[in-house]
Amino acid sequence: MSAMAKKAKNFKKSKTGVYVSLATTAFGAVSVAKQAKLARNDNDTLRLIDAAVSAAAIVTGLAILYRELKRLGDDDVLLG
Repeated sequence: MSAMAKKAKNFKKSKTGVYVSLATTAFGAVSVAKQAKLARNDNDTLRLIDAAVSAAAIVTGLAILYRELKRLGDDDVLLG
């Protein structure tokens, strides 16, 4: 494994990496919300189902990232 790959792997498991992942996932939530709004306006059931499944994936991803932050022992305000 190259030095760059090791650094990237370590970054993903760092507090900063988790925060970046949280922000990226939250940004994805904005896109899903727009998709759901358009689907409701167009009465497109299939796109609405797709948005709901995507939203569930985002919620699951955020829960996993939150658990990872707790595991890292972060004393951030978000964690209470």
